[in-house]
Amino acid sequence: MITEYENEPIPGLPGFLPKGERILWQGSPQWRKLAATAFHTRLITGYFALLVGLAVVNALVQGGQSLGDFKGIAITVVLGVIGVGLLNLIAWGTARSTIYTLTERRIVMRVGIALPKCINLPLGLIESVDLLMRADGTGDLPLKVKGSQRIGYAGLWPHARPWHYQVPQPMLRSVADADNVAALVARTCLAANPGSQIATIEPLANRPQTGFTEARLAESAAA
Repeated sequence: MITEYENEPIPGLPGFLPKGERILWQGSPQWRKLAATAFHTRLITGYFALLVGLAVVNALVQGGQSLGDFKGIAITVVLGVIGVGLLNLIAWGTARSTIYTLTERRIVMRVGIALPKCINLPLGLIESVDLLMRADGTGDLPLKVKGSQRIGYAGLWPHARPWHYQVPQPMLRSVADADNVAALVARTCLAANPGSQIATIEPLANRPQTGFTEARLAESAAA
């Protein structure tokens, strides 16, 4: 299911597709949204801003009459800028090195910055598709894989559904036009697994989302 490779004859794929199999969609994470949601850059920025604010208040309370009183503030600011900058750089590299591919028979996730690898998910192994929509149109698509084949959470991250450690779920993360991508994935899975309930997109609990309804998806799947 997971393979490492050096060359790709088709971007995002470790080899040529079998005869008769077509690529239906390819996409990559939006790096700014990936930075905010997977690497939590906004939260960390807020944390350093709070530290700087507390340090400023403490310096003023202590008198703050010399440059040395504000040395700790400057160090905190520099560390915050470097830390958040590195996280953004990693998010950019992760998005740049990631390609999600949907074909008529499988979903392939090419991931990894230093050591690229492909995660091959035959559509027959996908039990359900969830959707987390955001106001800007990006979203996450966790894929529940059935059977005994499991992929380690560490090997998937950040392309894994958060907090699902015992039974990790691969996730197409921070993709643009997520509602239409989710409909296409569900429709393709339904075509590959006639009679299944794969076309039901179950909303992620306790997360903000738009009104992506089962009725709309059912209509899309029947199209």
